[in-house]
Parts: sequence; structure tokens; C-alpha cells
Amino acid sequence: MKDGIAGLESSLGVKFNQKSLLTRAVTHKSYSNENRNLNLKNNERLEFLGDSVLSLSVSTHIFKEFPDYPEGELAKMRAVIVSAPVLAEKARELNLGQYLLLGKGEEMTGGRDRDSILADAMEAIFGAIYLDSDFTIAARFVLKVLANDIKAVEEGKHIKDYKTMLQEVVQQESIERPDYEVIEEKGPDHNKVFTVMASHEGRDLGQGTGYSKKEAEQMAAKVALKNLDEI
Repeated sequence: MKDGIAGLESSLGVKFNQKSLLTRAVTHKSYSNENRNLNLKNNERLEFLGDSVLSLSVSTHIFKEFPDYPEGELAKMRAVIVSAPVLAEKARELNLGQYLLLGKGEEMTGGRDRDSILADAMEAIFGAIYLDSDFTIAARFVLKVLANDIKAVEEGKHIKDYKTMLQEVVQQESIERPDYEVIEEKGPDHNKVFTVMASHEGRDLGQGTGYSKKEAEQMAAKVALKNLDEI
């Protein structure tokens, strides 16, 4: 792991004083559960903290950059910038997946490239940098990583998440929002697969699967948009 930490620091462009924080940031709960003898803590608490660091960093930036924007517009911009698909893509650009500590089950089922795991690890990295230094340095890193996405949102060129896109499509003709229902759950608790059906006013629009309910909802919305010839 020492070689891995050095490589990860190089990818991030950040030198950690407390290497254990960086190790924890890339430790998935499946790995810590399977290797209890190592007494490693997983990254869930760092993810919780990093989510707040991310939100405050982006919120402060767009608040200052757009002094005339109302709260609703700022909230929409932030939601896109801090979304899981965006964070997962940033993690891929930083080669974060290759440094993750995963359990055998997650490893075998493609966990290193799963959006939910990568996005969570990215948030954990934000939290780790904050604890290792301070908020100013952590915020600077957040804005550097998300610079292109922030610019795209500012210029109106961002790609919206599929659930938002589907909602905007159906609300052109109805005030009712799409509904998402879990219709199937498979697998053990640590590696569960969800199937979700997207519907609107009683009409089934499409179903999708994912390793979290949120991921399955996004996939269902994507299928629904394809079925409606919107993408």
C-alpha cells in the first residue's frame, strides 16, 4: 500500500502529512469487512465529511460568481456539479479506481469502475484533504478538480442527469413528476442489485438496474428517455 499511496498522491497532486487518512479514503467497506484483522476503517465517515466540503466549496464559488442569481438557480447549478456521475468521471480522470481497496465480491463485479463507489471515494478524498490540512486547501483542490465542469455549467453546456431530463420532458405536458419503484432486489446485502421501474401517471416508461437505488433510478430514467425518443 505504501507504493500505492505514493502513486495516488502523484495522481492527486497532493502530499499528505497523515498517510493513514489517504488509505482510509480509498478503503471500501467490503475490504475492511473481509480483512478485520488489519483493523482498517472504511471511507464512509470521510465520505460524509467530504460531501459537506464539496457542497460548501462549490456553493461559495457560484454564490460569488453569480451575485444576481436566485437561490433556485444556484441550487440547480450546484446539483449538477456535485452529482455522482460528475464525481465518478473526475475519479476516473485521476485513476482513483486502481487505488481502491475492495473486497473480493466488489472486485469481481466491476467495483473499480462503478459510479457509486468512485463518487463516494472522491468525496472521501475531499474529506481526507480537509482533515489533513484545512478548508482553504481542500476547497482549492475541489475547485481545481471540478474546474471544467463548473465552467460547463456556467456556460450552460453541462449534461443534466437523466432523472432531471425525464422530469423536464414529462412536465411539458403534465404537472406530475415521474415515479420510481424498486421492483426487484437480488444478491447479498454487501452486493445487492436493484431493478427500478420509471413510470408516469400509471404508464411504465422503462426499467434499469444498478448497485444502489439511485444508480438504478438513473438507469431507468435513461431507458425511459430512449423509449420516448428523447436521447
